[in-house]
Amino acid sequence: MTRPSRSLLTFTLIVVALILQGCPQGTTIADINADPGRFRDKEVTITGNVVTSFGALGEGGYEVDDGTGRIAVVTTQGVPGQGARVRVTGRVSSGITFAGRSFGTYIRETNRKTLSRR
Repeated sequence: MTRPSRSLLTFTLIVVALILQGCPQGTTIADINADPGRFRDKEVTITGNVVTSFGALGEGGYEVDDGTGRIAVVTTQGVPGQGARVRVTGRVSSGITFAGRSFGTYIRETNRKTLSRR
């Protein structure tokens, strides 16, 4: 390989690595449920299917299953229908903590995108 080709390849690999490093990493629901304290008050993004939903006047909640577990999502932006595939961003909150375990972990939605079903 010639010197300019090697330099171009090295430069390209560095640029690709920097771009990939800046991409947001998805969090699984299992990660959140396993250690809710680590995620408390932090913004996370999850992707999954809505398994239950309830609401009135544009507020309510729904439960998302990503294949690793389920978590409740509280929203003031309208409630998606059961079976919808969504990407949810929000802050993790917990109801109470007792004996080192968190009960009532949920996500307070700040952004949502409905995705097409696969």
